Amino acid sequence: MSAAPSLTLWGVGTSRTIRPHWAMHELGLSYKTNPIGPRTGETKTAEYTKLNPRQKVPLLQDGDFCIGESAAIVAYLSSMYSTPERSLIPETPRQYAAWLEWCFFIVAELDSTSLYVMRRHRADALGPIYGVAPDVVAKAGEYFREQLRHVEVALSDNRQFLMGDKFTSADILLTTCLEWAIAYGVGICDNAQPYLKRIQTREAYQLAKAANVPLAPVTPVLAKI
Repeated sequence: MSAAPSLTLWGVGTSRTIRPHWAMHELGLSYKTNPIGPRTGETKTAEYTKLNPRQKVPLLQDGDFCIGESAAIVAYLSSMYSTPERSLIPETPRQYAAWLEWCFFIVAELDSTSLYVMRRHRADALGPIYGVAPDVVAKAGEYFREQLRHVEVALSDNRQFLMGDKFTSADILLTTCLEWAIAYGVGICDNAQPYLKRIQTREAYQLAKAANVPLAPVTPVLAKI
């Protein structure tokens, strides 16, 4: 029997750091957390910079292996630790390809091209660092709503999750973006409203939300198995 994984997750407090917390709770994995936050100086220490020269959170340590970028961490956990009883990825090659399409779309079009552009240029977010630009923020919000049509069409058949009746890590990525959009006043499509409410009732989501709170004590956070 192989040894239990030794998992440590660095990072709390953002819509991106909650993603790996959530994936590990969905998979029933036990892990430790180092609750450092972005732009607090904690990512610039010598210890952390050695692990992640990009000085970003989240970061996952799995034994002697390190991986950053929230979507990549979630994809790694989904591939490495899914089981027949707890799985976050589809089984067939074409379903897997469709899952990849959703993941890439959410990260590229909804997150980095839209919502993070808004974050960088809102006066109440990172605007003081990168430049306050109300017109850019407004256009990014419009682009988000345009791209959300892909989600609206997919959910129009009353499917439970993006991939049909199976919850996958693509739902983790989408949910964080939907919540982010609501927080920024962008709004989400009508079909996504009941979808989001269903997802937010999941026990793993609630556990991850609690684990993602900033300034949490540096103690192991154990997923319920």
